[in-house]
Amino acid sequence: MTTNRGERAVGPAPAMGLDESTRVRVQKRTLTVVVVSQVLGGAGLAAGITVGALLAQEMLSRDGLEGLPVGLFTLGSALAAYLVGRFTHRWGRRVGLGIGFGAGGIGSLGVVGAAVTGNVPLLFVSLFVYGAGTATNLQARYAGTDLALPARRGAAISIAMVATTLGAVAGPNLVEPLGVLATTLAIPPLAGPFLLAGVAYLAAGATLMVFLRPDPYLLARRRDARAAEGVGTAEAPGRASGPAGPDTAEPVPRAGAGAYVGATVMVLSQIAMVAIMTMTPVHMRAHHHDLAAVGLVIGIHVGAMYLPSLITGVLVDKVGRTPMAIASGITLLLAGLTAALAPADSLFWLILALALLGLGWNFGVIAGTALVVDATVPQNRPRTQGTIDVLIALAGAGGGAMSGVVVAATDFATLSLAGGVLSLMLIPVLVWARRRGRRTPEA
Repeated sequence: MTTNRGERAVGPAPAMGLDESTRVRVQKRTLTVVVVSQVLGGAGLAAGITVGALLAQEMLSRDGLEGLPVGLFTLGSALAAYLVGRFTHRWGRRVGLGIGFGAGGIGSLGVVGAAVTGNVPLLFVSLFVYGAGTATNLQARYAGTDLALPARRGAAISIAMVATTLGAVAGPNLVEPLGVLATTLAIPPLAGPFLLAGVAYLAAGATLMVFLRPDPYLLARRRDARAAEGVGTAEAPGRASGPAGPDTAEPVPRAGAGAYVGATVMVLSQIAMVAIMTMTPVHMRAHHHDLAAVGLVIGIHVGAMYLPSLITGVLVDKVGRTPMAIASGITLLLAGLTAALAPADSLFWLILALALLGLGWNFGVIAGTALVVDATVPQNRPRTQGTIDVLIALAGAGGGAMSGVVVAATDFATLSLAGGVLSLMLIPVLVWARRRGRRTPEA
């Protein structure tokens, strides 16, 4: 079914947009498809953060470069976020997300090939391409908001994110069996999780391409345009209904100030989380924890990143965006302090630190995403979202790449403290935004 056929399947819409029963039906279908794709995408996401640094350490045999893999695939995710945003703006969520996950799958298989051949340049290129899956997995959270009511946007974001939990938690805990499987296939054990990532990302992309019909973003854009016509705007009917319309229409309206505040919340959360997370496996291996323990800690961390989402989404809608963003900064600070003070041989304290780290990131991403959605309209939403996710990815790339350098020059405790203190910058940003009269809508 093509996009046009998908739109015809909805039936004629009244002048003020799609009827409510149609919106509810398409929104329910969209969330179902996104949930399936996120379960698969979560499994692919886990490979890089669990064994990426260890694989680089094994192949490069140099200290201080362990953060390079996370830096590379988060840098790749920056480019992917930009492209997925542009593809979505032109052709809809289905095409943008489907292509992004497909690229992530190809990059994953490239990492496996690099590990087998010992080809370091191929490893770097493949990790860069693998980052497309990471960016797409994060951008999929927006698909659930296209047709959601304003008071339900936090919940819609959370449903997309919590679905990532199953694959993302299972992935790190499969490190050991995947390593055994890889060995039987004459593949280095640390490349095993990337085999899973390749299959999972490709399956996620196929799921979206086949089943995300009708496209929620294209419908939301058409709905918004018809609503504008109903109140007497001069906007042309074709501007929002066709895939290519936006590039030839009148200038797209700018996002509101809340988008900048939301972006700041997510960027600072990402830097703090990625920096500490990246070096945790290396820190653990240096203190004689085995791969099973590393997988357990990272699995719980990733679970804390996504599993609380349903509760977080409700809190963001009920308590407000700003209070939950502040809670993010405080929780990330607690995570940094716990990681810094935890005995290196204590699995319990490392688990607690990484769980707090994931939870603080979860608060920041859902609150920040809701702020961005509130401050945008369908005409400017995908491009704004893509641009913001570029900033998030670049922040992650910087945090990942510098984490190894910081630990090599100082120690893991210093890195953890720095990440925790950095997260507190969320609070003055939010206070400043309020004082400047830039209060964003809170559901």
